[in-house]
Amino acid sequence: MQVYVYDNYEALSIAAAKIVAEALKQNPALKLGFSTGSTPLGLYAELVRLHKSEGLSFSKAFGFNLDEYLGLPACDEQSYHFFMQEQLYRHIDIPPENSFIPDATAKDPTAEAARYEGLISAHGGIDLQILGVGTNGHIGFNEPGSPWDSPCRVADLAYDTLVANARFFDNDMEKVPKQAITMGIATILAAKRIIFMASGQAKAEIIGKILKGEQTLNIPATALQNHPDVALLLDKAAALDVLLPNRSRPPM
Repeated sequence: MQVYVYDNYEALSIAAAKIVAEALKQNPALKLGFSTGSTPLGLYAELVRLHKSEGLSFSKAFGFNLDEYLGLPACDEQSYHFFMQEQLYRHIDIPPENSFIPDATAKDPTAEAARYEGLISAHGGIDLQILGVGTNGHIGFNEPGSPWDSPCRVADLAYDTLVANARFFDNDMEKVPKQAITMGIATILAAKRIIFMASGQAKAEIIGKILKGEQTLNIPATALQNHPDVALLLDKAAALDVLLPNRSRPPM
């Protein structure tokens, strides 16, 4: 795992976008794995800028979303369908038929997860996967305890994740979907390259554990230690436990 530390979130986002842009120039038919949440927002904004100002084209590229809340229709403002449209897809030239997100309203979610896994395989797998990380170490919605050989599947959200995501649902945990369809850890590890991003002091402790700790099912992101091509991009706040491992912690 190669670690890169940037002064701030903006610099981190620009650096991540440069990796994506260079990969697209080398392979216009790039299969990209996209994630959601606050971490990739700056990356997506920079990709939109590169498209509009510098002609970066996604016209032959493919996008595969990492996950989707179970039960939310695509038109729901908290669905990841909606997120991807608003933050990226409607601003660039990726063909609609080349962008894929699990159908979380499918009558048989388990079958839908298997279909999505097959779809990724049929396209030759993910060339470049973008990842964030939860404070409990989850990647996608692979929560602590998730098996590392898991394909796309229906996953239960951990309590920590429900608490963290409540801010998107009027701070009402009862409104947060309790399950999601997610790429499994095996699906993620099958990607040829991974951009792994973390920003802010809230992520510092888990980043320290991922980099310095042993592999454990209790921290799903430690599975990335097995991958041959991971670029971990951090801002200084997220890198505190790496740069200053003996720093004192604020009282809880």
